[in-house]
This record gives sequence, C-alpha cells and structure tokens, in this order.
Amino acid sequence: MSYATSNGKTAARAKKGNPVGSTATWLDERLGLATLAKKQIRKVFPDHWSFMLGEIALWSFVILLLTGTFLTLWFKPSMSEVVYNGPYDQLRGMQMSEAYASTLHISFDVRGGLLMRQIHHWSAMLFIAAMFVHMMRVFFTGAFRKPRELNWVIGCLLLLLGSLEGFTGYSLPDDLLSGTGIRAADGFMKSMPVVGTYMSFFLFGGEFPGDAIISRLYTAHVLLIPGVLLALIGAHMLLLVFHKHTQWPGPGRTNENVVGYPLLPIYAAKAGGFFFIVFGLTALMGGLLTINPIWRYGPYDPSQVTAGSQPDWYMGWPDGALRIMPGWETHLFGFTLSWNVFLPIIVLPGVMFTILLVLPFIEQWITGDKREHHLLQRPRNAPNRTATMVALMTFIGLLWMAGGNDILAVLFNLNLNYITWFMRVAVFVGPVLAFIITRRWCISLQRADEAMLLHGYETGVIMRSPEGAYAEKHSPISVDEAYTLTARDRDPIMELPTAADENGVANRKVQLRRLRVKLNHFWFSHNVQKPTAAQLEEAQQHAAHELAAAEDGHQHIVGDYTGEYELDGRPADGHQFDGRHSTEGEELRQH
Repeated sequence: MSYATSNGKTAARAKKGNPVGSTATWLDERLGLATLAKKQIRKVFPDHWSFMLGEIALWSFVILLLTGTFLTLWFKPSMSEVVYNGPYDQLRGMQMSEAYASTLHISFDVRGGLLMRQIHHWSAMLFIAAMFVHMMRVFFTGAFRKPRELNWVIGCLLLLLGSLEGFTGYSLPDDLLSGTGIRAADGFMKSMPVVGTYMSFFLFGGEFPGDAIISRLYTAHVLLIPGVLLALIGAHMLLLVFHKHTQWPGPGRTNENVVGYPLLPIYAAKAGGFFFIVFGLTALMGGLLTINPIWRYGPYDPSQVTAGSQPDWYMGWPDGALRIMPGWETHLFGFTLSWNVFLPIIVLPGVMFTILLVLPFIEQWITGDKREHHLLQRPRNAPNRTATMVALMTFIGLLWMAGGNDILAVLFNLNLNYITWFMRVAVFVGPVLAFIITRRWCISLQRADEAMLLHGYETGVIMRSPEGAYAEKHSPISVDEAYTLTARDRDPIMELPTAADENGVANRKVQLRRLRVKLNHFWFSHNVQKPTAAQLEEAQQHAAHELAAAEDGHQHIVGDYTGEYELDGRPADGHQFDGRHSTEGEELRQH
C-alpha cells in the first residue's frame, strides 16, 4: 500500500491572477463579451474568389487612411502665395500657393513622400474601381435581394461619396490640372438655375477662385467625407454579419445555411494575407508607375490650361457627356440657362445614381418576389437583370470614351467632329443593342443548361443508328453539377387582373396592376425554366434505354473500324464505342 507524501513545508496559497485575464473576466462579468465574441469568431464565411472584390475595396480604404495620415503631416491647405525655393529647378523662383509648394516639398524633400503620394493616389483609384466591380458582382448575382436592399443603398452611397472624396483629393495640390478641374466645377454649379451663382459664391468665399476653396476642400477630404465613409462601411459590415453572407448554390448549400470557413482562424488569416497582397501591389504601383506628376503642370493659372487635361477615370463619363452635348441655351428675362452644361453634369449623374439606387426595388415590384434569398443566382438565369446592367455599363463606357474624344482624334488621326457625332448616336443605340444581345445570350445559355441536364454533355463520339441517322453520344453530368444547375426557383409569372374580383367589387389601380403584369411577362416569359422532376425522370429513362440499345449492338460508331482515332491524345482502335463493348473506364471527351 502506498501513501501520498509531500515535501512542502508551508500551506498552499493561490497565485496572483494574470492582469490581462483578470481584466477580461471583469469586463465579461459586466458586458458579456465572451458569449458575444465566441459566437462571432466562429461565424462561417463562404469561400469564392468573387467575394474578394469587396475586400479589395475595404483594404484599399485602409491604405488610404494610413497614407493620408502621413501626407497630412506636411501638407499645408493654404492659398497664400509664396515664392518657391525648393530643389526643383524648373519652378524655382515662381510664385505659387502654399498648397502647391507643400505638395512639391512632400514629393522632393520628405523621405518617402513621393512614394506615399503615389500609393495614396493609386489606392484611391483602386478603391473606387473595386467598389464598382463589387457592386456589379452583387447586382449580376442577385445578392441585393431581400433582406439586403439596404446594404445595396449603402453601397451606392459609398460609391458616390468615394467619387466625391477622390475629386476633393486631387483638387488639393492646386496645380494647373487640379485648378482646371475646380474651375470646371465652378462653371457646373453656376449652370444650375436660380441657386447656381449663390452656391458658387458661398463655396469659394466670393468670386472664383477666392482664397478659401483649398482649405474647405481639405476639411471635406480629411474629416467630413472620410467620417461618413467610415460610418457607412461600419454599417455595411454589421449588416453583412447580421444577414450572413450569400453563397453560390451547390451540394449541401441551402437558403438556410452557410458552407465555408469560420472567422477565426482560417478566414481572418486569409483576409490578413489578402490585405498584404493588396498593400504590396499598391506599393509596387506607387513605386514604379508615375501618377499625377504635379511638377510638370506648374501652379494654377486661370489663363492657362493643360493640353489633353482630363479628370480621373471615375469622373470621365460626366466629362464625356459634357463634350458631346449640343450647345443648347435658353435666354429668358435677361438670364441664360445653359442646358449644355446643366443637363450632362448636374441632371444626368443624378438620374444615373437614382436609377442605380432603385434598381432592386424596381425588380422586386416587377417580380413580386418578397422572399428572403441567401443563394446567389447565375447571371444567365436572370436575363433581363443582366441585360439591364450591361446596357447601363455600355452607356457609361461610351460616355467615358467620349471624355477622351480629343485623345482618340490625335491617337488614331480621326476627325474630332466625326467622333463627337458618332458618340451622340452611339450612346442611344449602343445600350439598346447591348440589352438585346445580352438577353438573347443569357437565354441561349439557359437552353444549353437545360439540354445538359436532360441529355448530358457531348462526348464527341458520333453514333449511327440502323436507319442511318447520326447522333452524338452524350454522357450524364455529375451529380454535383446537376445539383448546381437545378438549385434555382422557377420564375413566378403573374396573371392579368380583371376589372372586378369574384364578388363583383372593382379592383383598385387596375391599370397599374396590368402594367406590372405586362412587365412581369416581359421579365420572365422568354426564360427557360428549370426542368421539372417528371422531365428529369423521363430524361434518365431515355438515357437508360439508349444505353441498353447500344449494349445490344443496335448502334455503332461511325468510321472505319480498322483505322486509328485520336481519343484524348491517345490512339483508339475504333471498337471501343461500337455498341458491342462497354465504355466504362474509357476516357470520353470531358465537358
């Protein structure tokens, strides 16, 4: 028998607790953070490359904040005139604003200043581009549907504010190019009837250019707009967590679950690595690719303008609309209404933004779909939605090209007037053609999916029946792919309302309801609906019958049996698919 022994001479005492653990316990007992954190760190996120587009925008914004903080340490948002005595010989001795002089100081005197300036500018470009592409992905896949309509609205506001933030940012150096943009903005405001001149006077603190515009743009650029952007991004992320992330259809994925990886440690590690990839590529562009070389333009002078001057790419399409707009003006009671400026610059962007904002609600009204959706749609399964966005993209793209009509004329040795007239016609014809082509393309892809579901994929093997008819041998697609192709709802097609219901009571707003039904029929009537269970069962029975017939020798392969065929890079003896031998184990052409 053994006895427990101890060499201890003193009584045991509790050790002093870890300060971090004690603090965490204190907070948890009062705030309940442990339960909340445990739930959130195990939250599952699906895995797909297209979901990274939103992360590119997020990490670009983080880079903007970091590099922008660095630049604010040396930038002076003042329009007071100074004489430049810096290291750049071509500008030495010239009078310029403190804003322009401090930007030159950052570029040539501050160690790493030019690199930070260029990283900041490139990340701004990437931020808006990533938001634009991310929103297209959301729209094409139907990720904006209930319950995510509000997140779509937030995304639209982020895109708008991001563009305004970019404009205020590249206007700050007060060089000739940015000054030309500010001068154009002054003209845009003054084109607004009644209130335009007042808005310009209050913004510039008097007549253009005044002495306050740079400091006011600076306040908006580093304080007001970033604060709103941070708030909207936070709301966007909170709604993303609350609604859970959408996912592509596939085996095991339903409208009620999420298949993917937990936030910690896998998703957080991937997101962290992706941040460094985005940061590294942006830094590489900032170090190797020159952007906005303000020293070449010189300080702003209202009597001069840079040849080929254009805004940043995301402001190019309103500029293109301005360039191709006819010179329409109205003289009324001694006042001039400049429709040639007001319509393309003030009205058109407002209309386009409004259309983008209400697209989910218009589709919901047409389809009558009030259900929650957590599975994404393939763009081909929503032909009209896909075609609508392609038409809008075509419209924006043509206007964007028109914004460089002078560059196109010089580069391709074309007549500038011909380009202008072509664009005036193309912006109306192009979106219509794009809509029709995209819609028909999507419907054709739907028919191809239906044929693949019912008949399998084409193997490249040509069979001949005893009657002499030729047909290509099909093999069934995999179960996973069949699940993906059938994981969609059949489109709800409405019925035309009658003037009165079954009780003889007149239906209210019958004309509006009939318009809605007609739009619903246009939206869905040409779509190829997914096969029913009966159709799939009939197709499987037909395939089994064909296989049995082939095994009985009723079909044989076309060609000389003694010849050699190349099958997936290896010779075939011609008898492998003659209907008398089993094809199991043979490598058919993969679909």
